[in-house]
Amino acid sequence: MLAIRMQRNGRAHYPTYRIIVQEAQRHPLSGRVVAEVGNYNPQTKQTVLDKEKIEFYLKNGAQPSSRVARVLKTNKIKLPDWYKEAPEKHSAAKHADKLRKNQPKEEAPAEAPAEEAPAEAPAEETPAEENSEAEA
Repeated sequence: MLAIRMQRNGRAHYPTYRIIVQEAQRHPLSGRVVAEVGNYNPQTKQTVLDKEKIEFYLKNGAQPSSRVARVLKTNKIKLPDWYKEAPEKHSAAKHADKLRKNQPKEEAPAEAPAEEAPAEAPAEETPAEENSEAEA
């Protein structure tokens, strides 16, 4: 069985990928490649594909990897009806009950409004008013 997969190229910390057709049992770096059908640069998102070759191998039963299938979809290459997408992986927290967002919220001590000065209380007299009262 043939597989359409990515083969890593490029230098350290700057990968580029060849999209190759290869026997499914072989490792991508084994060197035994049936055909090179394109390349992909993840930094620039640049993709170069030979659509005719890819469609030929898909019609003849080559199984695309999940990552290659995503690249093919973005480039509007129709996948065969028999291809089934891999389900999305959702990771769950190991101890979800210990997360801060799952803890019961602590209520802040509510301050009574009676402690505040009442708004209707008479304002203190200013020194100017005291002098005017003393003169009278």
